[in-house]
Amino acid sequence: MEKIKIIGGDPLQGMVKVSGAKNSAVALIPATILADSPVTIEGLPNISDVRILGDLIEEIGGTFHFDGKKAVIDPSNMVPMPLPNGKVKKLRASYYLMGAMLGRFKKAVVGLPGGCHLGPRPIDQHIKGFEALGAKVTNEQGAIYLRAEELRGARIFLDVVSVGATINIMLAAVRAKGRTIIENAAKEPEIIDVATLLSNMGANIKGAGTDVIRIDGVEKLSGCRHSIIPDRIEAGTYMIAAAAMGKEVIIDNVIPQHVESLIAKLREMGVHIETSDDQILVSSNPDLKAVDVKTLVYPGFPTDLQQPFTSLLTKARGTSVVTDTIYSARFKHIDELRRMNANIKVEGCSAIITGPSQLQGAKVKASDLRAGAALVIAGLMAEGLTEIAGVEHIDRGYSNLVEKLAGIGATIWREKMTDEEIEQVKNA
Repeated sequence: MEKIKIIGGDPLQGMVKVSGAKNSAVALIPATILADSPVTIEGLPNISDVRILGDLIEEIGGTFHFDGKKAVIDPSNMVPMPLPNGKVKKLRASYYLMGAMLGRFKKAVVGLPGGCHLGPRPIDQHIKGFEALGAKVTNEQGAIYLRAEELRGARIFLDVVSVGATINIMLAAVRAKGRTIIENAAKEPEIIDVATLLSNMGANIKGAGTDVIRIDGVEKLSGCRHSIIPDRIEAGTYMIAAAAMGKEVIIDNVIPQHVESLIAKLREMGVHIETSDDQILVSSNPDLKAVDVKTLVYPGFPTDLQQPFTSLLTKARGTSVVTDTIYSARFKHIDELRRMNANIKVEGCSAIITGPSQLQGAKVKASDLRAGAALVIAGLMAEGLTEIAGVEHIDRGYSNLVEKLAGIGATIWREKMTDEEIEQVKNA
């Protein structure tokens, strides 16, 4: 196990390049199961979630060759091997294996997914969709069993807007007989990215990116080459870091329209931002203003940026209220920020931040992926040395985070943890 160390206070300047979208990658890789020949995905982020999914692809008979940026996946010899345990438990997005394997093999056994502990995130809308398409779904000893004689298109209305359910139903429906209509569908850019891959493979999908998606099933899908979109959450994380400590930081390989809600809030705080086709320039302001933020489904403010943004608000003058309407339990980073001298209290699904507070370096622990990003940003702002344990969470979603931040002026590095430190973290 490793820890990240940061000596805060250094101004950030230069260019940082954003990797491919983690939330796309974890759906694009399972989607390749539906093809009958090799699929090449370019621009994948070099993160642990991608490598774990590659291992799962190989467990069911596929081949997965990944060089850190590009993956070539050959699904032609795959079999519907049960995946009840093991690596499935390590990431939330393993549930996309259900839709993909159901679409190709008409059956699947997949363990209940793991990933970050953010409170209850049920998959009832996924199951509702699978059943509407004709599958029988049972939960047996902690694994989901899916079986279908055949899949037939259906009209499916999602009770709540869900990215996972929208994508999973798409994966199952592209090889079903007839037309499937998904109503109240999620509209995130990652859904468009997955639909683009499936269309390049031969699927017939219309309406991705709107709240009604129409899919006409096809008998076969073939291999293709696909380039992943940039990671809007990674881009947003670097934008927030630049808003906190940046002289002039250019975020490269970004689609500005994907982070419009964040740009609006940063400008409201007094941060200077300029956008071009695929770059965003961010300059900090020593007198940041408090703002209120409410997370919403896309195109609203993303829940995945709530935690990093909370760190930034400790630097703002006045009282800010951050309300998370997506994951009400996503405030485990607050206790760690308090250790660093932040003035924050949690009331229900809101965090109330009073600033500005001069953060102080401390030993803290990342409880999940985006909490880790929040603590890194806090460490950049803090006086003295910050040590962050739980780095494995950060590695799930950020490719070369330490190297990228060091490249724009941060004093940040990784170190091996001693056996004694590992034991202390486990017992904390």
